[in-house]
Amino acid sequence: MGGERIRNAGRGLLCAALLAPVALAAGKRHGTVEDLLVHGAVEGRSLGEWTAQWWRWAFSQPVAPYLDPDGSWCAMGQEGPVWFLAGTNGQFTPKRHCVVPEGKYLLVPIINMSMRRSKLTRAGCREMQESVAVNNNHLASAVVMVNGQLLRDARRQRVRSDGCFQFDPEDAASTWMAADGYWLMLKPLPRGRHTISVGANYGAPGDEGYGSFQQTFEYQLDVGGHTLLSDAGSAQPVTALR
Repeated sequence: MGGERIRNAGRGLLCAALLAPVALAAGKRHGTVEDLLVHGAVEGRSLGEWTAQWWRWAFSQPVAPYLDPDGSWCAMGQEGPVWFLAGTNGQFTPKRHCVVPEGKYLLVPIINMSMRRSKLTRAGCREMQESVAVNNNHLASAVVMVNGQLLRDARRQRVRSDGCFQFDPEDAASTWMAADGYWLMLKPLPRGRHTISVGANYGAPGDEGYGSFQQTFEYQLDVGGHTLLSDAGSAQPVTALR
């Protein structure tokens, strides 16, 4: 078929048992993960368009955000109303600590794939879309927790790119891409400390190793500035970001 297959995830399935300590550490939070989800457009862009922006972000930085070992690169290339979180390259299971400005939506990659080609035809676009759909049609497991609350059904969070898109829309010679996967778009979180944990894997037969692709990562986010735990155990921002 040609083109370049790209995968973005990490090793190791994050199961509910592994996530249990996260729930205890996060403390009691009101509401559910579903209450935080955005299903429609954000600032005039569909979720499919935002995932395309995420791929552009992931592949245009001086160093790949998905190689971030501990959150040191969280702010790299971040602009606009949506703050991008990264998966991994499949070689490690990071725990990242990041400071996020208030008022930012969060785009979280549960597990995903993309493909790109130097030239595009209508048939070629359809082939790329079919290719990136294969493994996403065989999601074996996905566990997502936000502040200790479990997402009930990650399978409902599938997002496909809106057709095929250029990596650099301002360059007529830029490569074309198609993407498919499972994502969360979260509403802006309140000030304070939040934990997001993700574990997912495909179960597609064959596909040269991509069919068993797995991802595990965890983010500790301090929204509104670095936080300190009070004597009561609650997290309070101490440095506001502008």
